[in-house]
Amino acid sequence: MQLTFDADVESFRAEFAAFLDANLPTEAETTERAYSSAHVPDWARRWQRLLFDSGWLLPGNTPEFGGRGASIVEQYVHLEELSRRRIYHSFNPQGLGIIAASLLSFGSEEQKRRWAVPILRAEITAALGMSEPGAGSDLASLRTRAVLDGDHFVVNGQKIWTSGAHDADVLLTFVRTDPDAPKHKGISVLLIPTDTPGVTRRPFGSVVDRDDVDFNEVFFDDVRVPAENLVGALNNGWHVANGSLGHERTLLWLSFAERLEDLARDFHPSDVLGADAYARLVMDLQALRLLGSAALARAARGEQDVAALSVLKLLGSEAVQKASEQAMESAGADALVHPVVAAPYAHLSLEAFSSGWFERYLRSFSGTIAGGTSEIQRTIIAERVLGLPRS
Repeated sequence: MQLTFDADVESFRAEFAAFLDANLPTEAETTERAYSSAHVPDWARRWQRLLFDSGWLLPGNTPEFGGRGASIVEQYVHLEELSRRRIYHSFNPQGLGIIAASLLSFGSEEQKRRWAVPILRAEITAALGMSEPGAGSDLASLRTRAVLDGDHFVVNGQKIWTSGAHDADVLLTFVRTDPDAPKHKGISVLLIPTDTPGVTRRPFGSVVDRDDVDFNEVFFDDVRVPAENLVGALNNGWHVANGSLGHERTLLWLSFAERLEDLARDFHPSDVLGADAYARLVMDLQALRLLGSAALARAARGEQDVAALSVLKLLGSEAVQKASEQAMESAGADALVHPVVAAPYAHLSLEAFSSGWFERYLRSFSGTIAGGTSEIQRTIIAERVLGLPRS
């Protein structure tokens, strides 16, 4: 397969590449590292602000929101150039890719100005309050309540696995506002500043390391949130949720392709079985790029194929997990040394992408969970792609 682009797309790529050549922060400027997915070092804030002001942050957006009205194919080559140079797009990925995007789609003009633009310019950071104890992948089972009291909602409940909440300035929080409605129809979305009285954030370590602190428990105890912080219509949160994750999934397959490229670069088979695993990794990478490129072509023609994105997400996330496991097994006992690095350092990326094989394998599980678990993706594929009955 040979993926080629029109001259105007290649001109767009060349313009962005020239911008990167002229403006990339140096390694000496990037010594401060991110501690969570909502902790953005000062240098990264300046860099993201420059991208926004230059129209290169999210080129598909209009200029007032950090873009230049780029086509889906131009957005693809933009991400491809970042990947080639091992540049992490934003150190607040949910803020950029889900929360600000959701506000631009569903928020009021005031919310776009007050919240979306500062998130995009890295003036504030944001975290996503979806999962709860007993309501992880099944968002419709959430129990955090919000009761309208005059011009405020009063929120009570708990979230968990809230990435970066302890460093975030605001939470995009999914709450139940009509307990008597069907599960999918009684959900609303609120913007809750993390310094609001009654909000308690408790970060905890991950399986990788107790000092690897990104996940949080978040508790809401009679938290009063202005009614103007309601995103979208009351009790229409399910629609917002689908749109939120849709923003995340559109070109999500490209991030899995990037991880597979990393593995192909760093994985050095030690025996025949390892060589076989390496060959499978390369084939999975080519298959993902082929299917992803076909989906890109359909999107460029204006064709909607949301269910096909589940195929890409499932293939990509599970291929990364399997290849990480096989690379770890091929490395033998040395793979269990932790912490250690298994790849060259990239100062504009995350250390997690160059860490040792044990850590890279453990981190691969997030790809099969976040944005819809593999089980959910298989259900979508069975029902919407294969047309299988529910029972």
